Amino acid sequence: MISQSLLFLLLLFSIGLIAKNKSLIIAVSVLLLLKLIGVESKVFTQIQSKGIEWGVTIITIAVLAPIASGDIGFKDLGGAFKSPFAWIALLSGIVVALLAKGGVILLAKDPHITTALVLGTILAVSLFKGVAVGPLIGAGIAFVAMKLYEFFK
Repeated sequence: MISQSLLFLLLLFSIGLIAKNKSLIIAVSVLLLLKLIGVESKVFTQIQSKGIEWGVTIITIAVLAPIASGDIGFKDLGGAFKSPFAWIALLSGIVVALLAKGGVILLAKDPHITTALVLGTILAVSLFKGVAVGPLIGAGIAFVAMKLYEFFK
């Protein structure tokens, strides 16, 4: 018998194919494979509890790779602060990190919000040629918007 979760994953896989979203296709494929080989009860809980941390670690490695390869050095760091755009980028990095922190808080407190974030990301990618940057930033923006809503309510 086909479960609701399997149908949902197949729908997401189809949307990923239509939207040509490789990340979504790979993610759903991995989850489908884990379901098919029958290790979901052992693995999904671990992925759900540690997956965001693993993803952030992988992204951090990717961001630091130019430093490790020598493409970016101290000279570049010093030169970057001479540009007003570099200061804008620095402040943007701080804001994004703080938004992501709020996203982690929101997803931990209210995990069902992930469904709406994934749907919003899929719609933006498929309809508006957006780029899927992950649920943390979306959750962080939602966290700030919800706090503002509660404040002005």
